[in-house]
Parts: sequence; C-alpha cells; structure tokens
Amino acid sequence: MEFFKYTRIFNFMGKSKPAIIISIILVLFSYIVLLTKGLNYGVDFAGGTVVQVKYDRVAPLDEMREKLKLNTIFDGSSISEFGSPDEVVIRMKTTTGSVTVDIGDLTRQSLQGTGNYEIRRVDIVGPKVGSELKEKGVMSLVLAVVGILIYVAFRFEWRFAVASVVALIHDVSIALGAISLFAIDVNLDVLAALLTLLGYSLNDTIIVFDRIREGVINSKNVELAETIDESITRTLARTTLTSLTTLFVVFTLFMFGGEIIHSFAFTLLVGIVIGTYSSIFIASPILLWFGFDVKNYHTKLAEQSKREAEKEKMRAQYESGIM
Repeated sequence: MEFFKYTRIFNFMGKSKPAIIISIILVLFSYIVLLTKGLNYGVDFAGGTVVQVKYDRVAPLDEMREKLKLNTIFDGSSISEFGSPDEVVIRMKTTTGSVTVDIGDLTRQSLQGTGNYEIRRVDIVGPKVGSELKEKGVMSLVLAVVGILIYVAFRFEWRFAVASVVALIHDVSIALGAISLFAIDVNLDVLAALLTLLGYSLNDTIIVFDRIREGVINSKNVELAETIDESITRTLARTTLTSLTTLFVVFTLFMFGGEIIHSFAFTLLVGIVIGTYSSIFIASPILLWFGFDVKNYHTKLAEQSKREAEKEKMRAQYESGIM
C-alpha cells in the first residue's frame, strides 16, 4: 500500500524554522507548567493508601465524606470518581499506625449505611518506598537517554547522537508538561509510558537517520538539506502508517481501557504525536545546525574503506605465507 508516490520531494527543511519556534514555545510552556503546577505524584511515588470502592448505583460522595470524617485515620483523605459515577477511589496519606490495620476492613466498617458496595482494591505504599521508586524512576530515564546517546554515536556519529537525544528530551519535556497540565497521576504506569515513548521516538528517528545516511553515501548531491528532504520523503509512507496504526490502538485503550490505564494511554497518545513530529522537524534540522559536511563524510568513508582494504590485503598475504 503506497500513500505517497515519490514524484516530488517535500521541502521539510524549508519549514523547519517555524517548527522549531513552535517546539521552543511548547517546551518553555511545559517547563512553566511544571514549575507552577508541578507533578501530581500518585501513591507509587508519593506514598499513601488508595482504596477503590464500587457501588451498585451512583456513589454517594457527600455521604461517604461524612462517614469517613468520623475516623481520624481518614483525615485529609480525598474521594473522587474513578472512571464511572458508581466507582470511586479514596486517597489518603499513609501513617505508621495506619499500616498495621487492615485498611480495607476499616473502610468497609466506616462506609456502612451508604449502600451496597464492594472493596475492589487496596494499595499501600510507604513514603520511603515511594521515594525510592521515584529516584529509581528518574535514574532509569537518565540511563536510557545515556544508553541511547552511546548507541547512536557508535552506529552513526556524534552529531546524529546529539540530535537524537535533543529530540528525546524535547518529547519527554512536552509529555511531562501535558501530564502536569491535565493533572494526570504520575505513577509506575506513566514511567513505563515515558520509557516506551523513548523507544518509540528513537525508533522513528533511527529510521530517518538511516535513510539520511544512505542518501549521503549514495547520492552525488552534496547539499545536506536536499538529501534530508529526499530521505524523509522516502520514509513518509512508513512513518504515516506506523504512527496512525499505533495511535489508533492507543486511542482505543484511552477511550475504552478504563481508568486504571488512563494515565498510561494518555502519556503514549501525546508521545506518539510529538515523537513522530520531532523525528522530522527536530532531529533532522539539528544535523544542519551542527555543520554536518557531506564532502567530509565521503572522505571519511573513503579513508575507512582504504584502511579496511589494506588490512584485508595484509591478512591475505599473511595467510598465503608471503609475510
């Protein structure tokens, strides 16, 4: 199936400056939102207790709040709908004393008289464990970016590596800004989505870079901008099909997967759109800014081929007993 016939080359690099300006505005806005609103850490990172309760009718939120006020363990707790009007979650900070009792039984006793319901889930994470999970989560993101930098530098060269990492930082920054803006709970699911986003965005960028490298090697054109435009155009059908099919699946999860994976699907939705965009309009133009020279690259490849040929000649002479 071919959506784009290569009858003409799209001028992507000619539109890179407006795209970069839009990206700078989005990234700055994301950082402003993060600084002003911050991230809404879930129980996985902040520590605390989450009790999920399902009623056989619309949950009586006001009555539940009045009942819970009678027990000091629930002081400072919050009650909110969880995906549907008949299902709610009770969030509270965990204390040393509250961990030693069965929170599920205590909640069941406190809510007596509010209707027919069942306790579906009780999650308890201590503040120390939450802090450790947060630190390990940040460390995993940093290590992933460093590993990507080393891999791309080894496979291509340092300019490609820096360009790909800048694109990844761009994607994660905007995704975090959206998470903060819409008050999405940051938990292990969101962390998994961010790591998935790194892999998805990198895969898109590597495919574009691989085609750019092929274009640089095989094309006689020494103008890098034209080579990039041609390379991106040739990957456009693949990029469109991959992004749309992935987006459709994630959107389906977001709409019908339930509240339990809402944060995961939301992060991926934002990440897929931004990741596809950054592979074309962020990563590729950076090669131009860093002064990637096609002639020098051809010279470097020629010297490398010459050295390999000389090594192969010396090896053949050694094996035949000449040396």
